[in-house]
Amino acid sequence: MTARKKTPAKKKAATRKATGRKKATTKKAATKKAAARKKAPAKKKAAARKKAPASEADVQKRAAEVRKKAEKMNAITVAAIQKTAQGVHQRISRKGKPDLHFPIRSLKNVSYSQKRGYFEIGRQKKTRTLTVNTVKNFAQTLRMMGLSKELVEGNDFATKRDAYYQSKNWEEAKFDEQPESDTVMDDIEAMFSMQGVSREQLRFVPDEAYNGSVAGQLIVLDPDRETGEVERIDCTRFGSGAYSIPSSVEQLSFETDARFILAIETGGIFQRLQSHKYWRTAGCILVSMGGVPARACRRFIRKLSDDCRLPVYAFVDCDPYGISNIYRTLKVGSGNAAHLSQFFCVPQARFLGVTPSDIREYDLPTHPLQPVDIKRAKDALKNDPFFKTHRPWQRAINQLLKMGVRAEQQALAKWGLNYVIEEYLPRKLSETKKFLP
Repeated sequence: MTARKKTPAKKKAATRKATGRKKATTKKAATKKAAARKKAPAKKKAAARKKAPASEADVQKRAAEVRKKAEKMNAITVAAIQKTAQGVHQRISRKGKPDLHFPIRSLKNVSYSQKRGYFEIGRQKKTRTLTVNTVKNFAQTLRMMGLSKELVEGNDFATKRDAYYQSKNWEEAKFDEQPESDTVMDDIEAMFSMQGVSREQLRFVPDEAYNGSVAGQLIVLDPDRETGEVERIDCTRFGSGAYSIPSSVEQLSFETDARFILAIETGGIFQRLQSHKYWRTAGCILVSMGGVPARACRRFIRKLSDDCRLPVYAFVDCDPYGISNIYRTLKVGSGNAAHLSQFFCVPQARFLGVTPSDIREYDLPTHPLQPVDIKRAKDALKNDPFFKTHRPWQRAINQLLKMGVRAEQQALAKWGLNYVIEEYLPRKLSETKKFLP
């Protein structure tokens, strides 16, 4: 019979056992007493964390607060649209050329605010003035703003594709191709983001099919769009499935006694943790990002973390894409969409793993870094404001480049299919202060 391989943790345990058998025997009684002393406080803490179920009156009160907040935001959105439109009208009435101002969306106009923890758009702007050559684009911009106002007032929404087809009723202002309408929508979103209004608040939602999945100790309170009745969605009761994050999450509120949020890159790891009810063992909420997280996924994590004061730990592959694209986008946003960071990034997120040092410590199977990986890593070190600010990340990326390899989350399965549940995550979560920023 072939001997089973010993995991890194088991190897250390075997060494300790061989060299300290006598000490272990003499200290056994003391250890039991210490464990007994620790057990009671732990139970007390767990009981303190566990909250009594909210009463129906509390649920309705919270839902009313959410609706009131939404109504206030709707009023702000409509007022912003009207103010912009009135400015154009007044300029025309005075026989002047009206113009609209948009922030320039490029890395040259982006800075990383260490205080706020995310990318911020700069002061550079482009101006669109009404002229003979710009009349159609100008009209399309105003019509898109008008559509947004109708959606807010009618408590409805439109996808990018919906907006494109709506324009077919705009006569000379209609769009010939969807990329044209997408560009105008992006411009409007950038313009109003400077007033604290997001695209979702303008009632334009992405066409993305997957916004992420959620499982664990969480109840989502979702008011019905038409009746206002609150639906209580228990994320522990989806069997082998999970709750799907909707395109817009602003109307949601939450109940939870979880200790943290675990944001996971791959569906495979999420399914394993969900199927074994890891959230119950760890007292957490699992969120599957499915690669680079969609807008709705990022906003959901941010809102849940802010509302419930929960830390966020990211668990992704150890490669330049997982670090500089997936994790960086979750935490600080992207340079080309820095005007959205205030709404969608999660500056409180920390990097659990997989780290370059994990590859060596856990003796993980690896793949060679490809030229595109090396280029991405070097570009992050040279040009990305986030990585240039944080030395621990510079050391980690340089270590990865020196090793010349990358590792996936599933590589932990080398030591057993449930090694990630039984060994890796408990060990990592016992040292959260060592997580990368």
